Amino acid sequence: DKLFTLFGGEHSVSIGSIRAVGEKYENLTVLQLDAHTDLRPEFHGSTSNHACAVFEANQKHNLVQVGIRSCDVEEMQYVPKGQCFWAHEIAENPNWIEDVLSKVSGNVYITIDLDAFDPSIAPSTGTPEPGGLAWYPTLKLLRKVFEKCNVVGFDIVELMDSPMAKPTAFLAAKLYYKMLAYYHLSKK
Repeated sequence: DKLFTLFGGEHSVSIGSIRAVGEKYENLTVLQLDAHTDLRPEFHGSTSNHACAVFEANQKHNLVQVGIRSCDVEEMQYVPKGQCFWAHEIAENPNWIEDVLSKVSGNVYITIDLDAFDPSIAPSTGTPEPGGLAWYPTLKLLRKVFEKCNVVGFDIVELMDSPMAKPTAFLAAKLYYKMLAYYHLSKK
């Protein structure tokens, strides 16, 4: 088995990836790092939209959301109970990484919308939100997920081309490099 990785534009590219990985692996956990819940059943008449990126995953798999700062009122009914780690709660909880790890097990697919990070370190995303995740705690979480679980794939999405794209592009590239390293270290 090989590690499946994907770089995407907008978050809708994750829908097919998660669907394919879910067909191959049983007991899949989808770990979503994002500023937004992305749990709409449809948006502007389409189910294949960035606002619907993990709706299907939430119906079929164990969905764990980290860094959420924005949720439409109509999405609240779909937020997985006890599985959503809101950014404002993370900021107040020194044990948040252990709490997330307690919800993640088995085969794991990680989907990372770059707006999960604070705009001070990742300004060039489609829909930035203040109060996002910091670099080192996020790396610590990811490293521990790779150590604990069988990570079967991941994607990094929502890098937007703009005059401020270089820092975010570098962050995305470094994140990809780190995640590949964590994967290979976990297989030793």
